[in-house]
Amino acid sequence: MIDLKKKCWREKVTAEITMTHIQQIAEELGANMSAAEVAKFFNHDGRAQIVWTYMMQAAEQYIKSSLETKGAALPGVSQSGNPVTMIH
Repeated sequence: MIDLKKKCWREKVTAEITMTHIQQIAEELGANMSAAEVAKFFNHDGRAQIVWTYMMQAAEQYIKSSLETKGAALPGVSQSGNPVTMIH
């Protein structure tokens, strides 16, 4: 399992939800799903795209909140500039 508390220098962040993650979540909820059932669930009605959109929105909100809170303390960060827009 990945150590979610490990901090290290990054140039980018890549997050993913795999079929294994979905199977683990289903098991936590008391359901067992085969790989085929998970694939069908994840790809039904654009659910995978919806999950990606939620992940991106959550990340953007977190980053904006962190920058607003700590922006003054960041060297070389200007409060003016191009506005940041959310992915919809």
